[in-house]
Amino acid sequence: MSDDALVDSGERERIRTSLDESLIVEAAAGTGKTTELVTRIVNVLASGKARVDQMLAVTFTEKAAGELKLRLREGLERARHDLIGSGDSGADGSAARMGNIEHAIAHLEEAQVSTIHGFCTDLLHERPVEAGVDPRFEVLAEADRTFGQAFDAWLQQTLADPPDGVRRALRRRSAGRFGDQQTGQRPTERLRQAASDLTEWRDFPAPWRRDTFERKAVIDQIVALLLDFTELVERASNRRGDRLYQDMRPALLAARAIKTHDELRPRRRDYDGVEASLVQLAANRNFNNPRTGSGSRYGDGVSRATVVEQHEKIVGVLQNFRRVADADLAALLHGELRAPMATYAALKQDAGRLDFVDLLLEARNLVRDHDGVREDFQRRFTRLFVDEFQDTDPLQAEILLLLAADDPAERDWRRVSPAPGKLFIVGDPKQSIYRFRRADVGVYRQVKAQLEDRGIASVALTTSFRAVPSIQALVNRAFSPLMGERGGQVAPSEPPQAEYVALSPYREESVGQPSIVVLPVPYPYGMRRVAASAIERSLPDAVGAFVSWLVTDSGSHVAESLPPPERESGSVVRSGHVPVAARHVCLLFRRFESFGTDVTRGYVDALEARDLPHLLVGGRTFHDREEVSTMRAALAAIEYPDDELSVFATLRGSLFAIEDAALLDYHQRFGRLHPFRIPVELRPSDGTDDTSPDARRDRLAPIAEALAAVRDLHRRRNSVPVAETIGRLLETTRAHAGFVMRPGGEQALANVMQIAELARRYEASGGLSFRGFVEQLEDEAVARRAGEAPILEEGSDGVRMMTVHRAKGLEFPVVILADPTCRLHRRTAGRFIDADRRLCALRIAGWSPLELLEHEDAEALQTLLTVRMLERGYLVGPALYPTLAHQPHHIERYAETA
Repeated sequence: MSDDALVDSGERERIRTSLDESLIVEAAAGTGKTTELVTRIVNVLASGKARVDQMLAVTFTEKAAGELKLRLREGLERARHDLIGSGDSGADGSAARMGNIEHAIAHLEEAQVSTIHGFCTDLLHERPVEAGVDPRFEVLAEADRTFGQAFDAWLQQTLADPPDGVRRALRRRSAGRFGDQQTGQRPTERLRQAASDLTEWRDFPAPWRRDTFERKAVIDQIVALLLDFTELVERASNRRGDRLYQDMRPALLAARAIKTHDELRPRRRDYDGVEASLVQLAANRNFNNPRTGSGSRYGDGVSRATVVEQHEKIVGVLQNFRRVADADLAALLHGELRAPMATYAALKQDAGRLDFVDLLLEARNLVRDHDGVREDFQRRFTRLFVDEFQDTDPLQAEILLLLAADDPAERDWRRVSPAPGKLFIVGDPKQSIYRFRRADVGVYRQVKAQLEDRGIASVALTTSFRAVPSIQALVNRAFSPLMGERGGQVAPSEPPQAEYVALSPYREESVGQPSIVVLPVPYPYGMRRVAASAIERSLPDAVGAFVSWLVTDSGSHVAESLPPPERESGSVVRSGHVPVAARHVCLLFRRFESFGTDVTRGYVDALEARDLPHLLVGGRTFHDREEVSTMRAALAAIEYPDDELSVFATLRGSLFAIEDAALLDYHQRFGRLHPFRIPVELRPSDGTDDTSPDARRDRLAPIAEALAAVRDLHRRRNSVPVAETIGRLLETTRAHAGFVMRPGGEQALANVMQIAELARRYEASGGLSFRGFVEQLEDEAVARRAGEAPILEEGSDGVRMMTVHRAKGLEFPVVILADPTCRLHRRTAGRFIDADRRLCALRIAGWSPLELLEHEDAEALQTLLTVRMLERGYLVGPALYPTLAHQPHHIERYAETA
């Protein structure tokens, strides 16, 4: 199909040729938006409307920036090749065009193609005096570690006399709500996470509203109601068998604890503790939704209906109290946690470092507040190209619009009118629901509306080159009812929502193999009804069997881009059809963990049982992996040779792989396993000792050698870099080959090498001792902060397993939607932003401020849209042959109801 035959050919031609017109381009994944972006840049450079040093191209990631520069070079080379092939390169106009192209190719490295953070770094390094930053500042790579140091220092001082909010927060248990990351965290960890979240939004300093709340009086009233209610509950006739009574036990325990404390300390009620108990009771699912039991009579003179009625009243009181108390606590902490944020800022200033938010803040202040600097940058950058604009946060939008302004004196980005042809924006608002870091669809819609009011046109690319028609039909049918039509109006009370643009076909339908497959669940029933737990148990093996059949027996073929040596010179990338391999398959998950359980484990086992290679991309179970546990134990043994448990785990683990029988024999014969107490008879012979053969000695010699290796590493650990000690451990044990030869070995080896990388980062961020790294590794294991080693190189074979968020921007020929029972929708919202008031109301530590509660319904609707989109895997971009692992029913029914 030629470009002229495309449904959106007019829009594509406008992008390529209307170079003196600023444009907003909305395009879904697979519609060729990056190709059109590159083509426009090439045409701008070739026409002489800008030089490479006058253009700024902003992308979302460093990888995307590198790829954009490579594609730009390919585009320029192709333009030169086409101009030479046309035969008129000597004409006046063509000669000028050729000269511009040659200049652009020769000076392409001068082009400013980077992330917004990289661009801000360059601006601040160029104008440090005006920006008020250290001229030799560095970007803080380990911001979490530095912030942790600041928070720990503040917490140690604060615990001596904690303010009200901190004191109350420390008494709260981590009950959490469904989906809260704070569930299971210690109180201090919750506080630290809350302070970290507030730090990310420190450019919105407006205080949160705190209404009058007579906390003690309210608690006294609720306690009285609770005690009256529990007295009623205690009148049950059948305490052992009455289900209603059993589900009331949380209230009984809370009431007894309160009464006991009050009796021990009359007139000195522990209001912080009582508040925590009442909030915990309000969060108890069994208490909130009890079984009512059977029979109309509950106890002596008490009907079951009376107990149920009183229960509903107390639950309503507790839920309201929880909501008000949480909002009050959130507002308190918003002010009190400014102190660790100030400590963090001081640490950065002393070290001459800026974190990512600092880069945006300081660059925004530089461009906004210094007229001469702003005017200079506006003259220098005559063309601005912004990719993935839906991921832009308020600060980034402000910087870019100020640079694009036609009036150098304008400081307010909301009143900016871009110069003709200067601004070119590409984005997909449907992807803004990812909310990466600080991105928000509201910012996108605000900027778009502002630019359209100033005459900037918005065009849409609808032709999808990636998906076949049947997949496009499924996507269109699934999303059209969920999202507003393009050009439709959104009521002020409704949440910001992306408009849906239906995809148009380009590829031909596959012949001989299906584009969409519904994979039935083998055993969906538990206790005579469909149960999520039954699906979760049976689906991983079904997916593993399907992938095995697909790769080995199906005979299916998929389109795959040819490697560079096989491309024709100056041509676009051609595709060839090849048999399906493991590397073509991606299992998409909505989450990797569920209440501490590794969701991917069953799928990994199913793939390994069928000898299918696999790569887990970005999993949060790094420290649960066997190879990582082995390395942690070995490093602990090197640092603490007296820790016999760590030494035993090291010798028995996969590094030395010594048999249990040999270890038991050694222990019975020589006692403790200690690297500095190796028996003389097991030490290596120097030629003078008795060398007569001894079967027991031969069997125990490897233990002595392993202990000697640990001893030697211990002696040198603080005189060499930590990564070097890790390298010597792996070299001594020849572990590289052992790890890579096991099932999933590429991932295992990558995880082991990531430990060495973590060691390098530890030392680069100021870590001084081997012990400090071992302790940090253990802390991360407890907090589960490290992710799986990222190995997604082109040469890496294996089924990819990743979350939908991690897969953003990627495409795979075969996509399987795993873990379909996951429910991500919450009735709670994460944040509410009022840009005019510089207010960002966040849900911190599981507690929502009043401003967020007042807009919770609207924000929750946006969350529901997010979940529905994630459930359909749309945001990855429809793959060529996706497989939908879902409950067995017809695909049209799935499109209608899912």
